[in-house]
Amino acid sequence: MSRSSSRLLATIRTQTSTTTSPFSQHIRPFSHTCIRAADNRQRPGSLLDWQPVKPQGFERDPAPPRSPAANDMEQLHRLLAQDTLALARNKPTARDRLLQEEESKDREDWGPPDEPFHFHVYAHKHNAHVTVTKPNRNAIISMSTGNIGFKKSKRGSYDAAYQLAAYVIDKLHQGGWHRNIKAMEVVLQGFGAGREAVTKVLLGSEGRMLRDKIVKVSDSTKLKFGGTRSPKPRRLG
Repeated sequence: MSRSSSRLLATIRTQTSTTTSPFSQHIRPFSHTCIRAADNRQRPGSLLDWQPVKPQGFERDPAPPRSPAANDMEQLHRLLAQDTLALARNKPTARDRLLQEEESKDREDWGPPDEPFHFHVYAHKHNAHVTVTKPNRNAIISMSTGNIGFKKSKRGSYDAAYQLAAYVIDKLHQGGWHRNIKAMEVVLQGFGAGREAVTKVLLGSEGRMLRDKIVKVSDSTKLKFGGTRSPKPRRLG
């Protein structure tokens, strides 16, 4: 290498060593940065501990306490809004859910779930009685033709028993029992005119909501067999 070339190379090396480049500085590793930040967080008065200072005289007055009536109205509006959305989505409302909870609580007291409801018809020649019971044999409704206005000999007529059965079924519909009754047994007793009348009602338009739920029809008429002699039959005319 010539003397001029070596001089030029030495000059370039000197200029390169004296020039400050941003890439020639020492770069702190990321782990050292995390350690330093942790040290700053532990120091009192660090910037990381700075909290904004609220200006004096601009504090907001505390909100006045709400009255119970206002809270009740707000809750009512919220329930109405939820019911509106439930109706729009074809889902049960709050009232429907409460009714279902009450029905489920009542259903626990009805007795065994496999036992059906009972529709008792006691028809003799002087009167007709209709009683609807739960599976545990507790009565839901029990009425006779005298309860709907028939007097004396008219109580044993066909028309009286027909109106009685229609009235009892209507009361069951008003109480929502047609939704709770899944299975029903019809128990007939006696051979009066009301026996046929109640059967016509159950098979007609009045009993269309209970007809499909009848799973059994039984007869509990008492027939005398043996025993003591019956009294002499009364003869008229």
